Amino acid sequence: MSALTLICPGQTASHRYASALREGLRGIPCQIVTSLAGPPETQRLLFAVPLDESGVNHGYYDLLAFLRTHPGVLAGCVGGIVADGTGDLYTKAAARELTLAANSAGCAFPGRPLVEAVGSLSNFTVQAKNAGCNLEAAYRLAIRDLAERILRFAPPKSEKPKLLALHASSHRTSNTLALWSGVRERLGDTCTVTEIGLRNGTVTDCRGCFYSACLHFGERGECFYGGVIVKEVYPAVREADAVILLCPNYNDALSANLTAAVNRLTALYRTTSFANKAIFGIVVSGYSGGDLVARQLVSALCMNKGFYLPPDFCLLETANDAGTAIRLPGIDERLDGFAANILNCLRQ
Repeated sequence: MSALTLICPGQTASHRYASALREGLRGIPCQIVTSLAGPPETQRLLFAVPLDESGVNHGYYDLLAFLRTHPGVLAGCVGGIVADGTGDLYTKAAARELTLAANSAGCAFPGRPLVEAVGSLSNFTVQAKNAGCNLEAAYRLAIRDLAERILRFAPPKSEKPKLLALHASSHRTSNTLALWSGVRERLGDTCTVTEIGLRNGTVTDCRGCFYSACLHFGERGECFYGGVIVKEVYPAVREADAVILLCPNYNDALSANLTAAVNRLTALYRTTSFANKAIFGIVVSGYSGGDLVARQLVSALCMNKGFYLPPDFCLLETANDAGTAIRLPGIDERLDGFAANILNCLRQ
């Protein structure tokens, strides 16, 4: 069996956390480290981060600082995260922050790469019921499942990948679409590209149907609210090898129509696995905060919907006035690199 590098930064953890890791990883060869000073010895990584009642782990922040200042140090790696807290807060925030930092350092993540243990373990209620076990056993089973998926992760590649681009912007004024045009030009005819615009009230947001209703429509490849999401987006997502979201920063978040599109994918997700589909992003901020939008993509589409995260999945730029993004210093080289990364991740 392949080996994992188990990265456990910082403080002394609870007995529950230590026991869950020990039992969940039983029989899997693990090298345990508390910090990184260079590339890890194995390329299959499990970050295990315990948080105290304040949501803080000082060793975790040292790890975060190292990853953010060493681009490429995790090139070729595949990772996952266990985040263990004493309350109901902070675990998801820490995990998605770490995922973005590791991804920007070159690490890929399979879909659903997070095992999150809140203080009460109440977030394992459904898993425990399905497995016929108690909450702590469900926690251990989730760690085992994640470790095994990290070890066998091998995303598919295609001779001519199908790429779906989703946006809700105007080609006339959007810096984000201007950068996308540069990427698409560089991709040439190496990919089959489908572009869908979601503007001008064309998207009804998810209203939170009962699970049974959502499943019923999902089994028919539909959603109760219909519209462009069902007619165009669902078929395109089914066919796509990768989805790229083109995201101007709206108040440090995705725009309303893109948020609605992500929410509406739930019905399709009920019946369609996204595990072999990659997610990419282009995020443009007027002033700052692009990393907040990138983390939203990580949590919504990788952690929750199960798309896998290729290394360096997101191009983050800052530009305000229309037309300024394509004139940023060094932008041609960054567009070259982003397009090349898409092809390297998807093409045979």
